[in-house]
Amino acid sequence: MARLHFGGFCSLFLVCSPVFAQDADPVAQALALQKTTQKAIAAAEPSIACIFVSRSDSYRHFGQPPTGPEGTGKLGGFDPHLIRPPQGMSEEEKKDLIRKLDLADPQHVPEAFGSGVVIDPAGLILTNYHVVRDATKIFVRLPGNKASYADIHAADPRSDLAVLRVLSQAVLPAVALGDASKLERGQFVLSLANPFAAGFRDGQPSASFGIVSNLRRRILSGPMREEERVKPLYHYGLLLQTDVRLNVGCSGGALLNLRGELIGLTTAFAAIQGGETPGGFALPLDQGMRRVLAALTRGEEVDYGFLGVGFREKNDPNPGVSIDFVTPGSPADLEARLRVQDIILAVDDVPVEDSDDLFLYLGTHLAGSKVKLKVHRSKARQTSTVTATLAKFYVPGKKIASSTGQRPYFRGLRVDYSSLVTQQAPGMGRIPSGVLVTEVQPGSVAEQAKLRPGEIITHVNEQAVTSPASFYLAVNKIAGPVEFSLYHFGPQDPAPKVVLK
Repeated sequence: MARLHFGGFCSLFLVCSPVFAQDADPVAQALALQKTTQKAIAAAEPSIACIFVSRSDSYRHFGQPPTGPEGTGKLGGFDPHLIRPPQGMSEEEKKDLIRKLDLADPQHVPEAFGSGVVIDPAGLILTNYHVVRDATKIFVRLPGNKASYADIHAADPRSDLAVLRVLSQAVLPAVALGDASKLERGQFVLSLANPFAAGFRDGQPSASFGIVSNLRRRILSGPMREEERVKPLYHYGLLLQTDVRLNVGCSGGALLNLRGELIGLTTAFAAIQGGETPGGFALPLDQGMRRVLAALTRGEEVDYGFLGVGFREKNDPNPGVSIDFVTPGSPADLEARLRVQDIILAVDDVPVEDSDDLFLYLGTHLAGSKVKLKVHRSKARQTSTVTATLAKFYVPGKKIASSTGQRPYFRGLRVDYSSLVTQQAPGMGRIPSGVLVTEVQPGSVAEQAKLRPGEIITHVNEQAVTSPASFYLAVNKIAGPVEFSLYHFGPQDPAPKVVLK
């Protein structure tokens, strides 16, 4: 049974009972709410994980390193019988070493810990990125003596989300997903998590009860160009604020509605970063974050949307944001035809109050998505609606994607959006039309053709390609030799070409 921090809620409920029918029994009402709460906890509790994390290099030194290359998230398990201690180590020293390295040992005291939520019966567990960042081993324990080492299936620093895949073949109970976009201030919520790793022996989470204190909590920052604002999404006013008690270890826990549906992921890290200590915060599972989560569940990198605009500081109460800069060659330039001093009023009919709204809405629409922009043209003094297909926003930091299905290898090379070029090298100016070569495998046909990462492919067999999707659509139709036209960064003319056989 989960440990429930119910506090003085029942007495508060009785005091507030006049909002109900005058002839209703206040105790019966309180008991009904209590029963609803207990049912929600019982439904979600089997899906709540306690996560132990080690960042020790000792696994590598003693013969059990991560099982895959760096960046793949394949950490593997740990077998104490296979440990290779150095010569001269006593049996007692070996036992002490194993206790420190074996996260499955009930006597192990984890150096880092957090919580997680099962989102797929095949063994996928959602948690915060910062919980598992730089991990060398991860162990997951759930109620009912279910436990397993885990790999990182996908991880994304900008959303602060990570999805783990347990190494055992057990079928896990997945939590039901709710919709945080329907939340309102004052709505009752529950949290299930493992504060201070309280469930590291039995896997049983602790429960808390509270309300949604506020929506769209943000950390204020000055205006700048879109490509310079590489901050976690919760800096743009994403967070839910709740008076639910969240302590260390609650990062990655479940925020639930009274139906037991997951509506948010609790995060202690965001609260610390925001400098606010009362209550707690959670990343909402609204429509935008569900798109991010879907990419991670597929094991893919999250491709955040990029429009290509910058803004001046807003000093007036009028709706919308005024454009101060348009990146040449961006979707804002070529498709939407946005210009300096134009004012963006809404994205897909959602009003835009400030630049944080715009960055959040565009980012969570993801690259390749078509968005509808309501724009006031300052020079023409008229309002119109335009559409643009988003390019990709550059996100630095360590990302993990276990699947290459999103951008597979073609004869040894992989490509991505060319919008990344100007964001990584802002002095370049215009975004070139084409796709960016991001990886060339050693010894591959692409390497033999002298293709290098950083080059831009503009045409495939004289067919223009403007996105990874169009590139893969073109090359997948070709069985024989393929000719690539490359963007020429210098004055050479015509553009260079290479042939892959």
